[in-house]
Amino acid sequence: MESELKVLTRQSTSQRPGPEPEPEQDEGPLLKPELGTAETAQKAVTESEESIEEMEKKYAAYVRRDMYGTMGRGRLSWTERLLLVPRLVILVPIRVVAGMTILVSYYVICRVCTAFRQPNREDGEEQEDYGHLRGWRRAVILRSGRLMSRAMLFVFGFYWISETSRGNEEGFLVNQNESNDCSKELERYGAIISNHVSYIDILYHMSSSFPSFVAKRSVSKLPLVGLISKCLGCVFVQRESKSSDFKGVSGVVTERIREAYQNEFAPKMMIFPEGTTTNGDYLLPFKTGVFLANAPVLPVILRYPFQRFSPAWDSISGARHVILLLSQFVNYIEVRRLPVYHPSEQEKEDPKLYAADVRKLMAQEKMDIVVVHAYNWILHRVPDCLIVMKCKFLLTPTNVIVMLMQGNLILSDIGLPEKRVYHAALNGNISSMPSVLHQKGD
Repeated sequence: MESELKVLTRQSTSQRPGPEPEPEQDEGPLLKPELGTAETAQKAVTESEESIEEMEKKYAAYVRRDMYGTMGRGRLSWTERLLLVPRLVILVPIRVVAGMTILVSYYVICRVCTAFRQPNREDGEEQEDYGHLRGWRRAVILRSGRLMSRAMLFVFGFYWISETSRGNEEGFLVNQNESNDCSKELERYGAIISNHVSYIDILYHMSSSFPSFVAKRSVSKLPLVGLISKCLGCVFVQRESKSSDFKGVSGVVTERIREAYQNEFAPKMMIFPEGTTTNGDYLLPFKTGVFLANAPVLPVILRYPFQRFSPAWDSISGARHVILLLSQFVNYIEVRRLPVYHPSEQEKEDPKLYAADVRKLMAQEKMDIVVVHAYNWILHRVPDCLIVMKCKFLLTPTNVIVMLMQGNLILSDIGLPEKRVYHAALNGNISSMPSVLHQKGD
């Protein structure tokens, strides 16, 4: 019996496999792959945040600096959401109806004033407008247009407009008889030059001086707006035109500016030389088309102080911007008019120098700005161009801070192509970024 047990013991020992090295994956904990994925995701998030910060520094002129964040899609607190809902349900529809009523009313006025009148045509049928009407027709279009534009601003929440002017600092020794003629000569200009922040800029300038603008050819065919743009005397751009006799928008604008400077009854031209909108803190390079006329210009600076939502139309879609703008109870606009800029002989010979000098003058102008916002937002979002003049804290659950600042516009070297690259990156269209760089600016 013992011998049999010994045999069985030997057999079981011989059949037992020897020690084998354990697989490497078994040495670590079971959740190691998951932890690796989490670390990878965290690293990707960190790199993404760093890339966003670098991109915001590079394209700082188009970065939104309000509570709603990039593209107006930032995360809002529950308090802000609760405040936003009733405004979207009640305030926005009321303002939309009121705005459409004003638009239709002014269209009817323009239709009556242009009845049985042929439009002014330039370059065959390329340019067509009613900006050169005379008599009561022009007076009604002009006065009612300014009134309706101001009413539209009121509907949008711009109840008060702060306007300041800086007088001409140059002194001239003239006698009493010549003083009036000299002052009139100094105040004459052919075009208004303004920084471009939002489509609200157009409404303000219409309410102020009712000038002519540069618009796409398709605008003239839009319902309601088409006739109104013709009554403004807009210069329409048709980029696809290949006709040999087409002078181009630059030639038409140059002629209009010279005519406005020589004839006080001709409509003034309103030009945004930057060519696109910014967030209001920067001033992009000026295009030289408006300065080819060698006529004096009137520089105007627009700023939009805000508390929650910035009226700047930078990196946000048009529909979202209109809805959020209409949902604000009060919006603010500050206007600074500079003295009429008369070009020197050297600037007349070099339009680039003329444009650069006017841009530099506008950038150096100091303006007082009131900022009301959350304390944490102030610490991270105040542009470097602003200097804090006065500070006051309000004891509220959101730690609101009121700051009176003084600052000027920052000169930036980027333009419309960089804006398209920034928008493509925000929308995730990275593959389209190289082609965007080669697109021609508007």
